[in-house]
Amino acid sequence: MVLLYALLGLAVSSFLNVCIDRLPERGSIVSPPSHCPVCGRRLAPFDLIPLLSYVFLRGRCRYCGAPIPRRVLLVESTTGLLFALLWYRYGFSLWLLLGTLYACFFIVIFFIDLEHRLVLNRVIYPGIVVALLVIPFAPGHSAKELLLGGLIGFALLFLIASIYPAGMGMGDVKLATFIGLVVGFPSVFVALLFSFVAGGLVGGGLLLTGLKGRKDPIPFAPFLAAGGMVAMLYGKEIMDWYLRCRL
Repeated sequence: MVLLYALLGLAVSSFLNVCIDRLPERGSIVSPPSHCPVCGRRLAPFDLIPLLSYVFLRGRCRYCGAPIPRRVLLVESTTGLLFALLWYRYGFSLWLLLGTLYACFFIVIFFIDLEHRLVLNRVIYPGIVVALLVIPFAPGHSAKELLLGGLIGFALLFLIASIYPAGMGMGDVKLATFIGLVVGFPSVFVALLFSFVAGGLVGGGLLLTGLKGRKDPIPFAPFLAAGGMVAMLYGKEIMDWYLRCRL
């Protein structure tokens, strides 16, 4: 069943790539059908097989030879792996369905911000609404824990954005709110700590290697999204481990 769910993830990844391509341009995710953005040719079904089409086509459009963004391959492989991990973690359960939905939001947000440095309202607001609507049904969390998590995520990131607006935008604040509503209290601290540590390490590495300068912006939402996934999957275990170490 893990393999079957991973295959489902690969199928879903095609839709996620469409969202990542079109939402920043305010395009429809329904029409037109998938096509090459360079030559405009409509893609055939065998051009849209996740992972395999990219490999067989050697990363290029079958019709005009234009390169296919590597991001397509990354989204497909990431989605398949995350779906497999979600099934392994939760089995067939309500948390599997919720986790799958939240993972799709995180993936879209991750790659859009990585490419465009944008956390789109048309993505994050529906995510927040969904997270609020499922609070009464979320297993393993009380409404108080989830609402408190959302409040903490909002308050901490809003404070940072107010003090240092050049380094933190309101999109990050909204994303932290969404993460808090998804993982609740106290796992929201796991998500935020992971985000800041990972962001610091990657940012430092980019500076040391000369790939980024001190004034070059580094998008933070991908680290928040990754932290949200980590906290959603293992936040409780990480907090329990931390508390045991303190004792």
